[in-house]
Amino acid sequence: MLTADVAFGLVVVVVLPLVTIWARRLFLSRSGGAIELSLRLRPKSQGRGWVLGIGRFVGDDLQWFRVFSMSTRPRRTLSRRDVQVLRRRPPKGPEVYALLKGAEVVELTSAAGPVEIALDASALTGFLAWLEAQPPGATLPA
Repeated sequence: MLTADVAFGLVVVVVLPLVTIWARRLFLSRSGGAIELSLRLRPKSQGRGWVLGIGRFVGDDLQWFRVFSMSTRPRRTLSRRDVQVLRRRPPKGPEVYALLKGAEVVELTSAAGPVEIALDASALTGFLAWLEAQPPGATLPA
């Protein structure tokens, strides 16, 4: 009887959260246009503050969700109408260990202030194409 309680507790504590995170990821990427995207939540800290997440393109917005969260609401939303690329660079210092292998850091400016994101090469190509595909009359990024 004790082993059944331990097994049930193990399922509740370990397996259930993992299944929930997996199901949430499927939910977020159900309509396509989802990418792995790290975002620097604390831009003032040197090489720190990076959080792994999922980016989802929805119309003129890029919604960012934390990977290890249960929320179905985006933590941050970037509108392509007010985002401009300042520069691209490889990770430096401690960023090399904080970001996924092959990621490139993109420094952006937006209406809310400076933003730093990190994506792999294929996701970066898609992101830049999405930015450039703005409707006529919109301000193009630099």
